[in-house]
Amino acid sequence: MSTIAAIATARGEGGIAIVRVSGDQAEPILRQAFRPAGRKKLASFESHRLYFGHLLDGKGRVLDEVMAVLMRAPKSYTREDVAEIHCHGGGAAAEQALRRVLELGAVPAGPGEFTRRAFENGRIDLSEAEAVMGVISAGSAAALRASVRELEGGVSRFIGGCRQALTELLSLIEASNDFPEEIDEPAAARKVASEARSIAERLLAHTDEKAARIVREGLSVVLAGRPNVGKSSLMNALTGSDRAIVTDVPGTTRDVLTESVSFDGIRVDLSDTAGQREASDQVEMIGVARARAAQKNADVVLIVLDASEELTEEDRALLRDRDERCLVVLNKDDLADREISGVQADVRVSARTGEGIGQLAALIRQRAGAAALGEGMLTQARHIACARDAAQALKRAVQGIEDGAPLDMASVDLWEARRLLGEITGEDATEAVIDAVFQNFCVGK
Repeated sequence: MSTIAAIATARGEGGIAIVRVSGDQAEPILRQAFRPAGRKKLASFESHRLYFGHLLDGKGRVLDEVMAVLMRAPKSYTREDVAEIHCHGGGAAAEQALRRVLELGAVPAGPGEFTRRAFENGRIDLSEAEAVMGVISAGSAAALRASVRELEGGVSRFIGGCRQALTELLSLIEASNDFPEEIDEPAAARKVASEARSIAERLLAHTDEKAARIVREGLSVVLAGRPNVGKSSLMNALTGSDRAIVTDVPGTTRDVLTESVSFDGIRVDLSDTAGQREASDQVEMIGVARARAAQKNADVVLIVLDASEELTEEDRALLRDRDERCLVVLNKDDLADREISGVQADVRVSARTGEGIGQLAALIRQRAGAAALGEGMLTQARHIACARDAAQALKRAVQGIEDGAPLDMASVDLWEARRLLGEITGEDATEAVIDAVFQNFCVGK
């Protein structure tokens, strides 16, 4: 297998850039490219020790002042010999370090090739490999926590347990066929049906698609209401910034303005929208249409009302059309001198004074309900699809048994469920599936 190399750090200016080399020629390449400070050469690299020295060109001239480390197999990321050169950050320094190791016989690594070698050499399984990119791309603390749990084997342990349970059921079916005088088939059938149903339920319980999406992408929250109820002020209060323009002129907000914030580690995309009313201005009409579209697609809708005024027809229309996603927010509570009849608010706030903003943030966070994803919860769309298909296969097996089909017929669906779960961890994944996973990786990881 060839020795591969790539820049492992992000492009652009920085304090340090790392060039990573993996393969059986990693040490010979490092010996030729690197000279320890104060020595002509090093008799032997101590594994996992960082050395200070210089990067040299083919004529022995200094290219950069660097640090270098050799990590001998199998105690490395890829379970191959891995060398790293830590040069100064910036495009030129990293590129010349990469060019030097390529001159010495390494070949450019493809997207995700280091992690693919870690997978192929048995250091991680496929779900853990995907978690690597999840950690890199995490846009919130909740997404990072979920990916770290996957990287530490949370998904692998859960899926492995389900596969082991299926293996035991398949063994029971085979034994009932081979030793009918010792194993009562009706009793075995009842056990298989009960266990298969239980495994299917466990799989479905770990595939909360909405919660997984919120962990990966964040919770979308739209502020809806008629003009001048204080949506933009409320947006600014929740984000702690003056992101939205606030005036007394109705119709100031013409488009959907989105800002991301973090509530207890959950990413929340807050969207301020145009005031919803019958508009004659063409630009405002477009804004109102976009506001309604954003409201339709949101995870949570804050219906903002003015606590200092009686309800208008626009307010009543929003309240009539609300669904389970909606929270009714009475804003300008500091100006209210009476209760508004017929309104049951979820929270009363004042965007101007900050009163109730913490309570509103807590309600939004409660609606997210996603940071509670525990051990073995699936967050990757591919994993969720495989687990749900496996659950359906198990349900078919149970239905067949209940319909009186021979017990060995159930093994077809049990094997299919086991294969689908193996696709998650890579044990039964096709080359096409593996290729699809790694093509989404960045070069250098």
